[in-house]
Amino acid sequence: MKLATFEAGGAPELGVVQGDHIVPLNRAAPSLAIDMIDLIARWGRIEGEVRAIAGRAADSLALDGVRLLAPIRRPGKIMAIGLNYADHIEESGQPKPEHQIWFAKMSTAASGPFDPILIPKAPAYVDYEAEMVAVIGAGGRHIARADAARAVFGYCVGDDATERAWQLRTPQWVLGKSFDSHAPFGPWITTADEVPDPHGLAIRALVNGEPRQQSDTGKLVFDVWDQIEHLSRAMTLEPGDLIFTGTPGGVGAAMKPPQFLKAGDRVRIEIDGLGAIENPCVDEV
Repeated sequence: MKLATFEAGGAPELGVVQGDHIVPLNRAAPSLAIDMIDLIARWGRIEGEVRAIAGRAADSLALDGVRLLAPIRRPGKIMAIGLNYADHIEESGQPKPEHQIWFAKMSTAASGPFDPILIPKAPAYVDYEAEMVAVIGAGGRHIARADAARAVFGYCVGDDATERAWQLRTPQWVLGKSFDSHAPFGPWITTADEVPDPHGLAIRALVNGEPRQQSDTGKLVFDVWDQIEHLSRAMTLEPGDLIFTGTPGGVGAAMKPPQFLKAGDRVRIEIDGLGAIENPCVDEV
């Protein structure tokens, strides 16, 4: 099932994407869930009702007639792992990490699947990073690797957009990773039952149609289950938390000469089975 947050001329709504249509959920059941985090938290009790509503094709809207928003408009946590593909480690000139390298992206960075990436006033060394995003469902603390799959609600396509000057001028990456609009994701959440194994999905990034990154999620150094086990030793993972699982080689900063994003560029991220996001770059006003 593909679950989305969208606008159709009014307040944000929840919906189920089916091909080129979307079935609104809140119109059929106003008390179903107030937002996507609420829906995820209540999933065990309302899944049957959601599936029943999704079966009413007559109530659907044309997908190209609505605006898809970030599936979770204000995530509680956005955690992202660094240096987690061998080719990206090599192009970065870094040794393979002995331990997982984690940083946070602030929730105000969350952005919709087709919303603009803002190029900040100064400096402007903005880069793209294609990533698969795991969305936490049941969550919890001290989750064993063997139980990690059950903690995931679903998966999205994401771009860990990064302002490289701010990222690299200090040992802490949070500011360089947290500029407003620098965590676009979506276009919807594909529920975990439709992704039996998230390791082995083709992932691509294109800038203005030019292929830049091309790999598959089976090449993660620390896979999704390792990541969940590790993170949950430090913090409680909650419904709707996002995990950006790493980017492969081919980022703009590693090109010779480096190729950073500028106003007018378009960044498209694709992951087989999960869909695609495409974000235009515009100058911050």
